[in-house]
Amino acid sequence: VRGAARGVGNPVFYVGAETGRDGLAGAAFASRELTEQSKEDRPAVQVGDPFKEKLLLEACLELLARDAVAGIQDMGAAGLTCSTCETASRGGSGIEIDLAKVPKREPGMTPYEILLSESQERMLIIAKRGKENVVREIFDKWDVPWAEIGRVTDDGMMRVRNNGSIAAEIPAKPLAEEAPLYSREAKPPKTTKLTKNTKELLETIPMPFENFVSFVVESLRRLLRDPTIASKNWVYRQYDHTVRTGTMVKPGSDAAVYFVRYANKILAATSDCNSLYCALDPREGAKIAVAEAARNLTCSGARPLAVTDNLNFGNPYKPENFWQLREAVEGAAEACRAFGTPVTGGNVSLYNESPAGVVDPTPTIGMVGLIEKEEHITTQWFKNAGDEIILVGKVGDELGGSRFLKVCHGKRIGPPPHVDLGREIEIQNAVRDLIRAGLVRSAHDCSEGGLAVALAESCFNPTGLYGADVDLGGVEAAVPAASSEYLAGDTPAATLFNESQSRIVISVTPENLEKTMSILQKGDVPHQRLGTVTGDELRIRANTENFRWPITDLYDDWWNSIRRLVESDSSAERIPSL
Repeated sequence: VRGAARGVGNPVFYVGAETGRDGLAGAAFASRELTEQSKEDRPAVQVGDPFKEKLLLEACLELLARDAVAGIQDMGAAGLTCSTCETASRGGSGIEIDLAKVPKREPGMTPYEILLSESQERMLIIAKRGKENVVREIFDKWDVPWAEIGRVTDDGMMRVRNNGSIAAEIPAKPLAEEAPLYSREAKPPKTTKLTKNTKELLETIPMPFENFVSFVVESLRRLLRDPTIASKNWVYRQYDHTVRTGTMVKPGSDAAVYFVRYANKILAATSDCNSLYCALDPREGAKIAVAEAARNLTCSGARPLAVTDNLNFGNPYKPENFWQLREAVEGAAEACRAFGTPVTGGNVSLYNESPAGVVDPTPTIGMVGLIEKEEHITTQWFKNAGDEIILVGKVGDELGGSRFLKVCHGKRIGPPPHVDLGREIEIQNAVRDLIRAGLVRSAHDCSEGGLAVALAESCFNPTGLYGADVDLGGVEAAVPAASSEYLAGDTPAATLFNESQSRIVISVTPENLEKTMSILQKGDVPHQRLGTVTGDELRIRANTENFRWPITDLYDDWWNSIRRLVESDSSAERIPSL
């Protein structure tokens, strides 16, 4: 089913929440810079209701399963205006609606307000003739408001009536598809450094602690407390994420996994973006966002299927901002082509600026994947003491743009890591094959915070904490004598906290270790055995040094950090810049 109005005479249904003035002209609000006077436009910000959204989605899924829908589209930017003209344009048809029939939450709304309202939880459905009663029955069952507001026509016009008179009439196709295309000036910001050599930058950073081991131990704890890395449970526990859904893997792992009952499919979904990478190199950062989203799905046992993007940038009339937007879009497109994941929809939010400055470029990638069998569902957490831990990929050494430099040194320097899309796909295919062969107990990607954070997070099993005993001694390097060189080369800090891409930590039973390593070896996939799952400590030997952390301390840092920041009286001052 597509978002197209096909079938002349087919009825047009409005389903979902009533239309109000909240969200009125929200797209226009998002298309200009914020100033001191912008607070006067605050009513333009939409107000969402997640529970109503769940009911709406469930009702729509049931309706789709009943073969009653000729076309369907959500009401997003510009609300009824966009949903009507876009569906008509795609269907090569026209559409006529009556605003008097639209459910309204507020009295006295004008046609302008009804057409441009961006109230949430609303859909436009083109039903098949003769199936009107099916639509009414299902939405009544789910207690979701509905109204039959119009019909599909054959004249190519978007026609809007209000109490019998015509309020608007315009050809649908030009409005939907023939907007002017502008050619903008683009130039890199002066602060963007695309040099591929970070060695000189790293050599200028001194070690802030006199005791090297103590510094590394405290660095991991600080990273786990960082809001970018810390558990987001303070957010997702405020809503029942299992209500009326088929949730199979709850929030907290690399991807949410749920069963779509009407389609008899198991889907995994995730979202990713590292805005600091994108600030340093928007093309590479966007490629990494796509690659990491696919990696999260792979770690959950899913094959990546499709993408939706959310592009957040500054004023595109400024050449530096437009350059960031162009580079990020081209980078994401390159990665999507490599993974074979079409971009099925998305959202663009520009003009994200204030007197304080412009936001970092943030092309957030949402990705969905398919899990073929229930037994292929995989989570990131270690399952049993004694299991073997393997790193699929290389240890790496790229510290540019890392959370370690940002959180522990206050440095935003780059370049960010480079992602080799061919190698990334090779590693993801290998891990999915191992999962399908029933060899993998857990899988977790290495991303923000590097290998040390990935290992710690793998220990945080919700059913019971585990530890790990890891030996990275195979990396030949000594702890540097000079503090100004402690990040240069394969030193323990660089080994533990670098954010090189294309790395996945997996665990297997001792009985499957040899078979797993043999499969990876035959496939020429880089890998190495790291150690074993243990009891109540994370122990890592890197080079000549040994580092130890009680798991309960690490878990407390990770699980409670955001709650403590939010509940603190001075949280506004204490929450660090992301």
